[in-house]
Amino acid sequence: MLRLGVDYYTKNSLQISAGYGWIVSYPYGAQPIAYTFPEHRIWQQLITNQTFGKLYFNHRYRLEQRWMRKKVPGQDDGYENAGFNFRNRARYRLLVSVPLTNKELTDNTLFLALYDEVFLGFGKGIGKNILDQNRLYAGLGWRFDKNFNVQTGYLNHFAIKPDGERMERNHTFQLGLTYNLDFRDN
Repeated sequence: MLRLGVDYYTKNSLQISAGYGWIVSYPYGAQPIAYTFPEHRIWQQLITNQTFGKLYFNHRYRLEQRWMRKKVPGQDDGYENAGFNFRNRARYRLLVSVPLTNKELTDNTLFLALYDEVFLGFGKGIGKNILDQNRLYAGLGWRFDKNFNVQTGYLNHFAIKPDGERMERNHTFQLGLTYNLDFRDN
């Protein structure tokens, strides 16, 4: 996955972002997809932040326009490219971070991160359900500074297939490295 974006920070601490993502999906899980395919994605998002005592809340609202490679059966039991399927999706994530080694989430702090994210499809081609997936995460992270952190944890990924009847739950170890290039004067 490659995701690039540009952020704009308002005076009242809202973060508005837009960007592009290139994602490759591979067969996995109890009900794997038939073939590996690339996806081009344009996204827009709004992020708000709040604190309540030692708890840091992050609300992310994201819209995605997705172009997923479509394939049809081809020669020798393979698949051939047949254009792209277009889909719209909305996502909402609530992330809660709790500093463990300091009173506040400052530089050089170990923290607990918990989030739940819901994915909802809308528009043409969605199928029998709008709930695409849900991700529930718990992990530990280290904040090196305001722009750089590393996290590792457990992700419970619940996916609903387009027919609205088949579902699967994937248990995933997640390792993430985040570095934000910040060109603001602060």
